[in-house]
Amino acid sequence: QVRLSESGGGLVQAGGSVTLACVASTHTFSDFSDYSVGWFRQAPGKEREFVASISPAGSIPRYADAVKGRCTISRDNTMNTVNLQMDSLKPDDTAVYYCNVADTRGVMISRRASDFVSWGQGTQVTVSS
Repeated sequence: QVRLSESGGGLVQAGGSVTLACVASTHTFSDFSDYSVGWFRQAPGKEREFVASISPAGSIPRYADAVKGRCTISRDNTMNTVNLQMDSLKPDDTAVYYCNVADTRGVMISRRASDFVSWGQGTQVTVSS
């Protein structure tokens, strides 16, 4: 079973930036570079939603319209890490952010949060106005 750990959240002022990290346990996931990874978020009282994803080799990023132009997703397969840099943060970005990995080698991860059963603890991002 893949074990993912999210970190990097915190309290940020509107207009600020934050970089989130998703690290896959090397003990349980030795072929991390074969799988696409996605970031999702869940705001209070709302459903979990897609934020961004990145292809296995890191050459293809995808973004939700809500964050396009303000987010950059990247990965370091040598470190089993996917980062999400978020700039120009807005109070609407306040949420718990989660990462997940595609269940099939080589394909782009689903944007539907409901397709995933297992989630990590996430990392809280709070944007103050």
